[in-house]
Amino acid sequence: MKPLIIQATEDTPEIVFDPLNNVFKISNVSLPENAIEFYMPVHAWLKKYREEPNPETIFDFNIEYLNTASSKQIFEMIFLIDKINENSKVSIRWHYDKIDEDMFALGLRFTNLVKVKFEMVEYEKSNFDEDRFDSDDDDDFYY
Repeated sequence: MKPLIIQATEDTPEIVFDPLNNVFKISNVSLPENAIEFYMPVHAWLKKYREEPNPETIFDFNIEYLNTASSKQIFEMIFLIDKINENSKVSIRWHYDKIDEDMFALGLRFTNLVKVKFEMVEYEKSNFDEDRFDSDDDDDFYY
């Protein structure tokens, strides 16, 4: 089966579903103008993949932010993944930033709606680069 590869944009996620290399990931943000249209080929690909899945498939979701329309489409995607789980060993890893309670809660909500194995993977995103600041050089600070 041909892989599905969608490059990320400012408003849409990167999607890589590559059965040959056993890579299944969705990452970035999901804010497409028309979520139904954007996710339509993804859902179609998953329906086709269900016919002949790999013996084991791990889907990695690492979405930093999504809108309501996208969350509905992501749920549809997870529902389809749950159907693949009927014929093959499938699991989902839901990656979320340690301080992002909304993405954590969304992942938990999804775990309660499907039977597929769901792993919550916490990470810590560092937005502060201490090396940029040299405490010995006060000339860099202007008031």
